Amino acid sequence: MTDRRSEILDAALALADEKGLAAVTMRAVAGRLGVTAMALYPHVQSKDDLLDGLLGRLLREIAIPDQASPWRDRAREFARSARTAAHRHPAVAPLVFTRPAQSLEAVVVIDAIYQLLLDAGVAAAQVARVERMISTFIIGYSISETGGRFAANDRARRAADPASGLAAIVRLGPLLDAPWSWDEEFDADLDDIIATIEHSAR
Repeated sequence: MTDRRSEILDAALALADEKGLAAVTMRAVAGRLGVTAMALYPHVQSKDDLLDGLLGRLLREIAIPDQASPWRDRAREFARSARTAAHRHPAVAPLVFTRPAQSLEAVVVIDAIYQLLLDAGVAAAQVARVERMISTFIIGYSISETGGRFAANDRARRAADPASGLAAIVRLGPLLDAPWSWDEEFDADLDDIIATIEHSAR
């Protein structure tokens, strides 16, 4: 990556972090750098190229665990690092679901997951399927946290009237209203994911 392209992506990432992904335009990024939009095109070919670059920046922040570590440790380290990256850049994280995973950064991350699944004993024919399941959970959970989906569910649940006919929510109300740690839940979910990998390896 050229130094100038790196500067452009830095500016775009800062803009997304501050104002959201919708604010990231070629003109806005150029303005942040004090140049014209046309000055970006030798380094970033289009808006799509810019978005792909932003996704690459996000993925580069995910730690690639040492392959000498036990696969379970690698799975936890990868998942926690991906969640941290999504929290750091909540506007950019949804690009994981909308941009093709064909950049070098994406391939490096996927290869690391493939390797830990192979080391776990998952059959080669099942590795890609299990990787998709794990990645979708990790990113989906993180986006739900940062995007407010979980909070919206809480508000909707609290608004449920006992006479509404929402029997399960009313019944579980006291438990659902109890103090909750998203960190603890994420770690518990990781335990379930690891158990799923172990099951896939049978």
